[in-house]
Amino acid sequence: MKAGVVYPQTELKGDPVAVKDFAQAAEEIGYDHIILYDHVLGADHSDRKPALTGPYKDTDPFHEPLVTFAYLAGVTEKIELTTGVLILPQRQTALVAKQVADIDLFSDGRIRLCVGVGWNWVEFEGLEIPETFKRRGQRQENQIALLRKLWNEPLLNYEDNDHKIVRAGILPRPTRKIPIWLGGFSQPAYDRAARAGDGFLFAGRSQTEAIEHKGYIEKKLMEIGRPVDSFGFESIQQFNRGPNQWPHDIINWSNAGGSHISLVTMGSECDSMDEHIKAIRQWREVYDAVIVSP
Repeated sequence: MKAGVVYPQTELKGDPVAVKDFAQAAEEIGYDHIILYDHVLGADHSDRKPALTGPYKDTDPFHEPLVTFAYLAGVTEKIELTTGVLILPQRQTALVAKQVADIDLFSDGRIRLCVGVGWNWVEFEGLEIPETFKRRGQRQENQIALLRKLWNEPLLNYEDNDHKIVRAGILPRPTRKIPIWLGGFSQPAYDRAARAGDGFLFAGRSQTEAIEHKGYIEKKLMEIGRPVDSFGFESIQQFNRGPNQWPHDIINWSNAGGSHISLVTMGSECDSMDEHIKAIRQWREVYDAVIVSP
């Protein structure tokens, strides 16, 4: 089971030095991957119809994940760079294909693309594609299919409800199969992952719920005829669960067949980057004790 950390960007206030220092510290401690959450626009939630129900607002800072990973590719050596999750339907598919291919090349094959459909319709409006918000799930599935074609084929003639490419392609292309994982909170997201994904990232769910929904996805994979063993599952763990609960959480997810686990320190009353680094070091020591050398 691989262990990662979530970059606590809402609490490090957009500090560019912290991005490098935290990622390098996570790599030095031995983490396998670092996750960045994604929001292009933060929105004031007041007086919105329909209401905005997500947790983040205009006061929460977010670095753009792909730009940040292009930077981190040059200042780290081993740690995997994971989007968790990139709101794919609000972006241009061919541009994402180009950006991710370059990051994969610059990092020597270290990007894992986890994608979701998002909840903030204000972002879709601000990015000039409001009409796609209500059908963002279907658009995402179309996008995943096109990403793989752009990464593998030199010249495309391709058309669906969202795209039209006539005798065109990207170059350079990646030299390996870039994994595409999905994330989300709904049965349609689990179904899409079983049809089109290489794995699923559970965020914002209890471990009990994650294990339950993991079982659902595995059942769908078997129904479709896709191998379960090659499909990844990641659970994000809360640091503020405390050291008495961490061993149980780690072992429980491992025993459930989880392939990846990540720690988030946001909301844990860490007041500085040094405290966040101290927190991920403390959790990693527990992880190593129960998983690496039990």
